[in-house]
Amino acid sequence: MSLWDKYSAVRSHSVLICSKLQKEDYVVQPVVDVSPPKWHLGHTTWFFETFILIPNAFAYQPFNPDYNYVFNSYYENIGARVIRTDRGNLSRPTVDEVFQYRAYVDEAMEKYLPGLTDPTVLELLELGLNHEQQHQELLWYDIKYILGHNPLFPEYAADNIESGLVNSAEGWADFNEGVYEIGYQGDGFHFDNELGRHKVYIQNFSISTRLVSNADYLEFIRAGGYQDFNLWHAEAWDWVNKNNITAPMYWYEVDGIWHRYSLSGLETLKPEEPVSHISYYEAAAFAQWKGMRLPTEFEWEVASVQLDWGKLWEWTESAYLPYPGFSKAAGALGEYNGKFMVNQKVLRGASVATPAGHGRNTYRNFFHPNLRWMFSGIRLSK
Repeated sequence: MSLWDKYSAVRSHSVLICSKLQKEDYVVQPVVDVSPPKWHLGHTTWFFETFILIPNAFAYQPFNPDYNYVFNSYYENIGARVIRTDRGNLSRPTVDEVFQYRAYVDEAMEKYLPGLTDPTVLELLELGLNHEQQHQELLWYDIKYILGHNPLFPEYAADNIESGLVNSAEGWADFNEGVYEIGYQGDGFHFDNELGRHKVYIQNFSISTRLVSNADYLEFIRAGGYQDFNLWHAEAWDWVNKNNITAPMYWYEVDGIWHRYSLSGLETLKPEEPVSHISYYEAAAFAQWKGMRLPTEFEWEVASVQLDWGKLWEWTESAYLPYPGFSKAAGALGEYNGKFMVNQKVLRGASVATPAGHGRNTYRNFFHPNLRWMFSGIRLSK
């Protein structure tokens, strides 16, 4: 596959995800964690323009100089930017103008890529494609949040990624204590936070071969799990009470019957499906209620060879910290992962929203423990 074919395939997938939206859906930002779909489409385009075309493509002229301010996300090295909470105020540039921006940059990339041989720029291209795939997953999160918090509960489409939420068979996999190697090894793409590969000592442990189901979690609710402070971390208990949390995100009890909003619309809860859109706080409380725990990210990686993963991101007990020998790249690209290594928990695996080929068993996703708008679930360990 040529560089252009690879680039074009990734870029077209972002547009495909948004193809079921109405124009009004592109500009909504209900909460700070959700970015308007229009912004994602512009930001991923800005990445290629800023890091590849402007410094490397001869005589390239930016589409609009103001877009650096509009579509820069968090790169302090690149300059001032619209703060995250204000992305929903961007009625301009319009949706049409953002698509014109994508077409302009794609045309420039089509001309630039055939002669590209510089290994440094090739690495940037690979990073840019994986960056856009990360935003494709975020697009699914944000689109679902936008539609799922509309009082009409509109469907995205009858056929969607959540049809893949089928659980595995119940069982346990056992692992002996010992020294194991953790981290990425190989020649393929990986993020810097997956390095360096190192040894860890792990005690005997068992890990569930299936994710916690909706039926399992409903038992926790009916047993008063959200009312028992003994099950929750202190910070988590504050979160439960401050936000009146009584069920997972997108769960609604209507006339005594539990429903869940999916991309297909509001549906009766399917007991056999893995419970999704769970915060770390809830995952840890459920594990406590079951007399078990969440796996560490190291246990998860060791066990992944025997697990059917890729349906939901799975919370671990591990804080998001650098591996031994971790070093940040110089300049803006050094801001990609390292500066977020504080106050976050690691999730492992992948989800139904993860683009094909984007996941690895060494991939370290990370979120603050209260967040649950992503496709996250629970796997127990003991």
